[in-house]
Amino acid sequence: MREAIEYSGLEQKELAYKTKIPLRSIENYLRENASIPSADKAVRISHELGVTVEYLVTGKNSHGEAFPSVSADIQKLIRHIEKLPKDKQYIVIQNALNLAQILFK
Repeated sequence: MREAIEYSGLEQKELAYKTKIPLRSIENYLRENASIPSADKAVRISHELGVTVEYLVTGKNSHGEAFPSVSADIQKLIRHIEKLPKDKQYIVIQNALNLAQILFK
């Protein structure tokens, strides 16, 4: 769930507001010994994050993809970046973000 929140760009308090779930509950779901949201809350969270309930529970969708809403090419790129040392990951990510800003102007 944490990865889906980070990927969505939402803050935890924004997710709480949009799903009408108390922030404290969202924080509890993210703890190491996390409580599991009820089915209706899991559906609201997954809808807001753009992932399946299955992804929230397992970290993967039915096809084994970590980011179900991301194309296969981008998932492949992510896997390659994750294999790099942290300092090189930072360089690649910063360059990609800078390039994206230039292209969207």
